[in-house]
Amino acid sequence: MKKQILLQEKRNLGNNNNNNNRNSVRSPGHQKSVSMTDYDSQGDNEFVTDFASDATTLDESTPETPATINQVSPTTESNNVNTKAHTKPTESSKGLNQIQDSDLIYTSEPQGATRIVLNETGVGAQPPLSVPGLLGRAVANYPDHVAICQKKEDGEWKKITYKEYEANVRTVAKAFLKLGLERYHSVCIIGFNSPEWFYSDLGAIYAGGFAAGMYTTNSPEACLHCLVSSDANICVVEDAKQLEKILQIKSQCPKLKAIIQYEGKPDKPGVLSWLELVGLGNSQSDDALNSVLETIATNECCTLVYTSGTEGASKPVMLSHDNVTFNAAAIVEYIKLSAGNDLSVISFLPLSHIAAQVVDIYSVITLAATVWFADKDALKGSLIKTLTEVRPHVFLAVPRVWEKVHEKLMAVGKQTTGLKRWIANYAKSTSLQHYMATLEKNVSEPYTYRFVRWLILSKVKQAMGLDRCMVALSGAAPISVDLKRYFLSLDIPICEVFGMSECAGAHTLSKPDDFKLEGVGRTMPGTFTKIVDPDEDGNGEICLKGRHVFMGYLRLQDKTESTIDKEGWLHSGDVGKVDPNGFVQITGRIKELLITAGGENVAPVPIEHLVQFEIPVVSNAFLVGDKKKFLSLLISLRTKMNINTGEPLDELETDTKDWLKSLGVEGIETLRQLLEKKPEAVYKALQVGIDRVNTKSISNAQKIQKFEILPADFSLPTGELGPTMKVKRPVVVKKYQSLIDKFYD
Repeated sequence: MKKQILLQEKRNLGNNNNNNNRNSVRSPGHQKSVSMTDYDSQGDNEFVTDFASDATTLDESTPETPATINQVSPTTESNNVNTKAHTKPTESSKGLNQIQDSDLIYTSEPQGATRIVLNETGVGAQPPLSVPGLLGRAVANYPDHVAICQKKEDGEWKKITYKEYEANVRTVAKAFLKLGLERYHSVCIIGFNSPEWFYSDLGAIYAGGFAAGMYTTNSPEACLHCLVSSDANICVVEDAKQLEKILQIKSQCPKLKAIIQYEGKPDKPGVLSWLELVGLGNSQSDDALNSVLETIATNECCTLVYTSGTEGASKPVMLSHDNVTFNAAAIVEYIKLSAGNDLSVISFLPLSHIAAQVVDIYSVITLAATVWFADKDALKGSLIKTLTEVRPHVFLAVPRVWEKVHEKLMAVGKQTTGLKRWIANYAKSTSLQHYMATLEKNVSEPYTYRFVRWLILSKVKQAMGLDRCMVALSGAAPISVDLKRYFLSLDIPICEVFGMSECAGAHTLSKPDDFKLEGVGRTMPGTFTKIVDPDEDGNGEICLKGRHVFMGYLRLQDKTESTIDKEGWLHSGDVGKVDPNGFVQITGRIKELLITAGGENVAPVPIEHLVQFEIPVVSNAFLVGDKKKFLSLLISLRTKMNINTGEPLDELETDTKDWLKSLGVEGIETLRQLLEKKPEAVYKALQVGIDRVNTKSISNAQKIQKFEILPADFSLPTGELGPTMKVKRPVVVKKYQSLIDKFYD
């Protein structure tokens, strides 16, 4: 039986009572440990009912004033923290939004449940919502608002209302149950973003299973790992290409009962088409589905998100209903968006990644907004067309997309001459000066800024499809400060997000009117940040706490325990600090830090970003030098890409060829020719750019001493990049080990 009450965290949970889930651990209470500094979310007046082992005094603050942070002894408790345990009877503890009785901080069991801790006020005090409860609320309040838009072959947009959206989800859920989806088993989905992806994802959750997305770039072996580790009963594939992967490994998936193909008609026996799935669902009564919905609890797992595997084997991250619905609510609350205002979002980033899920699915439903699906080749060039058609109010992209936009705009700028060029430069300079002044202190908008924004920059944004954009987001990987500064010159503040799969998406967030160039925003309402073992500059491991922290890694108890400590803090593996105003700054990842032979820690990503900005023809810069006497750099130059496979070609990009000509280098069209001829002017120009980077180094140990040009650019198909365009550092090191060794021979 499920207790329909809201469980609150209590001051002492250190008892060792037995529990049915023997692989899960209760909180042992206070932990005397490391030197640390804690920070609460800024500007929401929220205090957690039990903030165990606090290391700071958290003073109340108004919504517009950051909380004052007074450091005290790590083992001293703050009298300012509200420690009163409280139980709030709420409507959300009944029906679809019930809570399973549990006091577990984490679990790795598929049927496990974890406790939910409410704050006293603000978004963190909102009653938990299940995913069906969230969608049901949108349907109740905005049944006829457009939820989904997809362009059909005739070029027209097909629109689905929220009432139709939920009906379609229920139909798919009934079909899944008929096909044998068992409780706490999964539906794996592989394909590009589409309504069918959404229906399959939410349909699996409605039917009491887990939704588990797989990257379209996954190999058959990677798909096998997901299918087996998640106990997949059903697999939904986009087309024949993805189907072939599943058929290759189907015999090794003993629990797999059905395969559905949602695009085109399958020509393989035993594979259902989407129409057949819908027909099956329509033929079922609602009884079985309604019975399952009555058993769903907000603190049970609803979705599995597989880590990208950039640092090892992919792990299944268990996210509860409350994890995802709370995270969406916190995001919406923090950036001050309101439901029912016909807001638009474009879906094009991989839905198997939590960033896309929390924005495209859960935040959109929270806002009763509209999601528009981009074309499948969005990342190959068609995204700009969708942008100008849809003109989204919220736009989330990974840094590589923003880099591509920057490259295109720079190329256009080079073609502009004379008075037009002067006007464009004046407008950009005026906009950047305004934002930089705003960052320094609270200043009013000068007339010149308002004028150029209205006359010039508004037209630039309109051409980009961002003229209605209220929030431009960048997440899933670090974005360079120089790139953010460039977009400020276009009157587009890029709001960087920091988070991870293990915190259901976002943890810190910048806002258009509240950001710091070097930072990733402030801690979101209802969540908490702690810096463990800070050094003299305040840098240490960033730890997270709140209702968004994941349940655990499915059936990986050891890895779960090494990631969430016994007080519920999620150890991110990222190094950073928090300034006195509450802005979080990421220095790097612990596993990525290069430790020189002299013992100095070097975060490679900021240096790599500087190289890319100083030398625009550099596509990727890769710093090496771990345990070595000096740092060296691997460089890939911009080359053309195979539009069908995404693999880099040998032919140089047009801007790279133009750069060579500007250096007086003629007759080189390919990377191979460049590496064979090794023109002195090219290597000298690259060295000049690296010298400029070195002038910004904080020590000699952080200066680049040697470099080499790689024979090919990085890409997804060749393995150097992950699905969110993050560099897979171990892959690059292994691939170019012999070249790296030559630096130090």
